[in-house]
Amino acid sequence: MTNRIPLRDWLRHMDDEYLSAFIREGGASIKFAVTTDELKPALHEAVAGRCQELDYVFATLDAADMRAHMPQDIFFWLARQIDWRLLARRLILRLAGDRDYEVEGIDPGASGNVFAAVADHNAIDLQFFLQGIRPEIQKRVFKNRGMAKDFRVAMSQLCLMENTRDRGEYDGQPVLDWLTGANTRVSSVRPFSIYTGINRNTARYFIESALHWVRLAGYAGTVILLDNSRVTLARNPGDGKRYYTRAMTMDHYELLREFIDHIDRLSGTLLVVRTNSEFLDDTTKYRGYGIYEALLTRVMDDVRDRNLVNPVASLVRLS
Repeated sequence: MTNRIPLRDWLRHMDDEYLSAFIREGGASIKFAVTTDELKPALHEAVAGRCQELDYVFATLDAADMRAHMPQDIFFWLARQIDWRLLARRLILRLAGDRDYEVEGIDPGASGNVFAAVADHNAIDLQFFLQGIRPEIQKRVFKNRGMAKDFRVAMSQLCLMENTRDRGEYDGQPVLDWLTGANTRVSSVRPFSIYTGINRNTARYFIESALHWVRLAGYAGTVILLDNSRVTLARNPGDGKRYYTRAMTMDHYELLREFIDHIDRLSGTLLVVRTNSEFLDDTTKYRGYGIYEALLTRVMDDVRDRNLVNPVASLVRLS
């Protein structure tokens, strides 16, 4: 594949075909964008800016800084870029609006108690509002089978913890530490009725749950920009950043293949894998996708035009 498409043209197609409709409506897609290192900042800036305009959660992952072959690291690095308390407050306001409470003008990012803000805004007693909204949290969050059990327990707890802000303290920090990997010990969150650790075996379900939660909280969806160019290095440059053995690179490719095969479980998500030309090596000699045929066959185009680039193909080269 030698033909290239200008970055601005490709982004226009991503906007028209995906961000403006398909992803917003709950669809999901994975795209591979081959770029030079010089083009990387422009890609990041353009995608981040459009996500802000369209109300998407935007996150960046870099294989040079994290273990891109470990699904729990994918989740933890994603979780550290999500404002979990903001999502909880947005969900509370959404539930209140669905029950015909007036929520227009209430800032979910404000520092006060969001429950009290809704009660004051509607001139009702706080306890009366809590009695009506707690069953909704149980119904829409705690019993939501679109999320893993312990994840939806955690989100329910985070919602209820927003009622503690008037005391000047926050009781949900152990849950936030568990989500972001700051404290991976399950014992720290057992008081919240959470009993599952986030590890290699469970992380994919937590990733899927987090993407579902973002949309439930009212965002259009999630856009993730994953730079995996580091995994293609055949030799360790000794620069202090992560180096991937051949086995680690294959594990990363297998993880990408799993995301592709279970794309229908990534609710409202566009995953853009930014990579380099070394990734396109289809032999088994180096570290391109040729060493893992299952990924190669899912990404490569079986039929392509000699002169024109398909802007919505799974893999494109950007100029």
